[in-house]
Amino acid sequence: MAPDTRARVDQAIVELGYRPSRLGRSLARGHHDATGIVFPDLSGPYYSSVILGFEEASAAEGQSVLILATHGRHASGWQVLDLADRTDGLVLFGQTVGDEIVEELGRRDVPLVLLARPMLGSADSVRAENQSTARALTSHLIGHGYRRVGFIGDPKGSPDVGERWRGFVDAHRAAGREPSDPVTSGFRTADGTLAGSALLSRPDRPDAVFCANDEIAMGVLEAARAAHISVPNDLAVTGWDDIPAASHLAPPLTTVRQPMLDLGRRAAELLRDRISTHRSEPRHELLPTELVIRSSCGLHATDMKEKDR
Repeated sequence: MAPDTRARVDQAIVELGYRPSRLGRSLARGHHDATGIVFPDLSGPYYSSVILGFEEASAAEGQSVLILATHGRHASGWQVLDLADRTDGLVLFGQTVGDEIVEELGRRDVPLVLLARPMLGSADSVRAENQSTARALTSHLIGHGYRRVGFIGDPKGSPDVGERWRGFVDAHRAAGREPSDPVTSGFRTADGTLAGSALLSRPDRPDAVFCANDEIAMGVLEAARAAHISVPNDLAVTGWDDIPAASHLAPPLTTVRQPMLDLGRRAAELLRDRISTHRSEPRHELLPTELVIRSSCGLHATDMKEKDR
């Protein structure tokens, strides 16, 4: 383009306030500079941390993020396929999308990462370790001398909770016990209060409770206070996630720390690698979790012997 022509074009751009069409540029280049994530909820410390990690890593690569929030329901096929058409690849969290849709996206060669969900097909996946740490936490409670350890969560509603339940069962059977059935609960504090109230009102109420996340545990603490049950003197309570509030509760919460930000970051990084390299072999990452012992589970049996001396 001649210099005088270029100058006139630049002047017209300024005068008209012209902005290039992002859609037009995407069509011309054959990609969108955007990724999508299908997510169950946008509230709560766990979900917000995972989303933050995903957005931070995406922004560092110059990627926009489109979020399809399902609010606890399965996303419909047309919603997910429409999102796939508007992005360069997708992250699918937990059970937000049925297996048949994952398989259809695979047939369409959509770059996919499964987040907090079991491996499926040729999609990449990233998860946090659940089962062995749940076994360690349950064994810790049994080692305290607690005889009736309850479980609050929904093993059938979440792959992560299902793995925590299996670790809970493993620890009981290793100790020669059979666990009681889980008390089904959602993930919110109010859900934990309802489930905790029901469990603590039983004649054979537990002397320890393994909660599937910290928010449920916070609800159980509320239910215990309302029932005048002392934690940890009369009831041990544990959670999962190690959200920021966990160490500030009364008493501070024994829990499992999982890498919430890193889950989101690694999902974004895996997806970006899948998009840029066009590789077909899937990668699967399992991020470590850490047992964090605080005072909500009380003194260990050996500590109590020392205290009695």
